[in-house]
Amino acid sequence: MKVIWRQHEILLVTIIAMMTIAGYVVHMYNLPKIEEETFKFVYASNKLPFNYYVNVLIPQVASVLLIYACYLLINRVVVSSVKKVITHPPAIVILKSIALLGATIIMLAFILAVGNNIATWYAHPYFFNYRNFGFLALMGYNDHPLKNLFDGFGGANAFIGIYALFACAREGVIYYIQKSGIEKPYKILIANQVSVFMVGYLAFFLFIELFDIVHENAFFTTYFSFITPVALVFFSNTYWLFPLKQQHSFLQPRILTRLLISTLICTLPFALYLADKYHPFVFLIYWAVQLLVVTPVTWIFYQQRKDKILQLLGANKALAKSKTDLQFLRSQINPHFLFNTLNTLYGTALTEGADRTAEGIQKLGDMMRFMLHENNMDAIPMSKEIEYLQNYIALQKLRAQSSPDILIGDNINQQVCPHNIAPMLLIPLVENAFKHGISLKERSWIKIELTCDDKNILFSVSNTMHARIDNDPEKSGSGVGLKNVADRLALLYAGRYKFNAAANGNEFTATMQLFL
Repeated sequence: MKVIWRQHEILLVTIIAMMTIAGYVVHMYNLPKIEEETFKFVYASNKLPFNYYVNVLIPQVASVLLIYACYLLINRVVVSSVKKVITHPPAIVILKSIALLGATIIMLAFILAVGNNIATWYAHPYFFNYRNFGFLALMGYNDHPLKNLFDGFGGANAFIGIYALFACAREGVIYYIQKSGIEKPYKILIANQVSVFMVGYLAFFLFIELFDIVHENAFFTTYFSFITPVALVFFSNTYWLFPLKQQHSFLQPRILTRLLISTLICTLPFALYLADKYHPFVFLIYWAVQLLVVTPVTWIFYQQRKDKILQLLGANKALAKSKTDLQFLRSQINPHFLFNTLNTLYGTALTEGADRTAEGIQKLGDMMRFMLHENNMDAIPMSKEIEYLQNYIALQKLRAQSSPDILIGDNINQQVCPHNIAPMLLIPLVENAFKHGISLKERSWIKIELTCDDKNILFSVSNTMHARIDNDPEKSGSGVGLKNVADRLALLYAGRYKFNAAANGNEFTATMQLFL
């Protein structure tokens, strides 16, 4: 799967260009007699010959095709330039890409200004206050075409520059989605569905407008202020609320609250827009429609596509688990050999009277058994996760016992927690603390807190921060473990967790809360 926003946008612009040209042609064949006489009279008054094809239709069509050609070219240049910039090539390549983009914008603005000047020279639209020459008017009024080739250059430059900025932002979003890792398929599905909707939404609106099918302003007001919030509620429900709901009832406080807030946010701006034209309480009617009509219809639609949506979410969860498992499997090559070796070292340490070494080897063996057996399960009792944490902390304390400047405090030994939890979810926070918070040369401390009740698990790890040396091999990899935790939480406990990791002065704190 890939994001096809760019292709959908090109399709939409192509449809707009074709409909605009078709509208000009239809208008020519249905030209009211009085309007044709007006054209002829104005040209004759200025002692100019008049031909509808030369003086009206061709300038109109040419201005549309010129802007369309500029659109296609700027897209081609923007795509290649932005891709080179955001993929972090050498600085010289980035500078060349930016220079190419800037030169292209200036060149196209000049071509667009000159082209519109030529079209204006044939059309003389200023005789009619630019009526029927909307695209020419984009460059500004020009009563003396061809007198100065730079007439309209400012307007053309602004027009193309603004679109170039939008195209750069679009390419950045596409790149982010394509590189979003385990959430990529789901984000691509949402992006493509939104872009398809926007093509239909804007194309229908412009079709009605360009062919002057509806003359009532009320239609356009209703179209904007009703269809838009309905679409927002549809996407919010289908790709966020309903997958989160799963088997829970709509009346569950957590689900109902989110439904009320999401529909309120999607409806309120458009209801306020209507408040100037209708009674302010129209908002309540709109909100009721979103809750009592749009939401049930969306639910029916979601039921038809639920398998595909949940399949993507399930695939993401499985991929996240596989990614985590792989990181540990790399250290589990030939585990039986490693266990036998550890048993040998354990016996040797006891024989030689190295009790601390023997204790460390024993705890390491227990940790490896946990990783081999428990880590393959979707969920394990909290007691086993706590046991693993205790072994890891005890092993690290053996290393730190020789330094009186290292303080390690934990409050997890007496915890009784009845819940199950995804394996290896807590340990990365502790590993990160020992990895970055302990220095044998400076005063260091680590504080680990775990609290548990019937509905919550709260786990907090704080540690001192030390300056990293430039040649530290771990410097470039800092934060990978915490990012993995955030990814797993988003997939396995969506809507049921809080996670925060941040530095405050010389202290770093990571806090995780699960709502079970």
